[in-house]
Amino acid sequence: MGCVVMAGCRQDMHNQPRYKPYAATTFFDDGRSARPTIDDTVARGQLRIDQARYTGKVNGKDIDSFPIQITRADLARGQERFNIYCSPCHGRLGDGHGLVVTRGFRQPPSYHDDRLVNAPIGHFFDVMTNGYGAMYSYASRVAVDDRWRIAAYIRALQMSQNAPPNLAQQAAAKSTSATAAGGAQ
Repeated sequence: MGCVVMAGCRQDMHNQPRYKPYAATTFFDDGRSARPTIDDTVARGQLRIDQARYTGKVNGKDIDSFPIQITRADLARGQERFNIYCSPCHGRLGDGHGLVVTRGFRQPPSYHDDRLVNAPIGHFFDVMTNGYGAMYSYASRVAVDDRWRIAAYIRALQMSQNAPPNLAQQAAAKSTSATAAGGAQ
């Protein structure tokens, strides 16, 4: 019985005639074994058809809404990535007082400046992708969806530092009125 099972275990794919990459061949007219790609071939995972998602822009203008759905888990991932890639310069609060600034590097802008609070969300994605001023591109370091998650976390930071002083009372009043009306508790 063992011989029957073992007879099916062969390495046909390993023990076949083949060319090593870039080896010369007489099979093709150009003498190359490595074949050029066909026109309009797109590598797996590289089809970037959604302009908003991959550039943060539509028709050259920064978008003002997220092209992907953002969940609590995405915000947590955005915070983690922010702390790794952004906080050394921008600080954990996004105020521009990161560790590298104390070592003599140029201070980046605070995310809490009116210009950035009012900036469309696509602006942050574009800056992470292409760099801006002294900041270099993070496109090769941070995945596309992680850049959107970081942008979402930046928005959360902005909201946390610019919340109205009576926000807690507003939330409590809203909760109380919902409970009184028979809503969820």
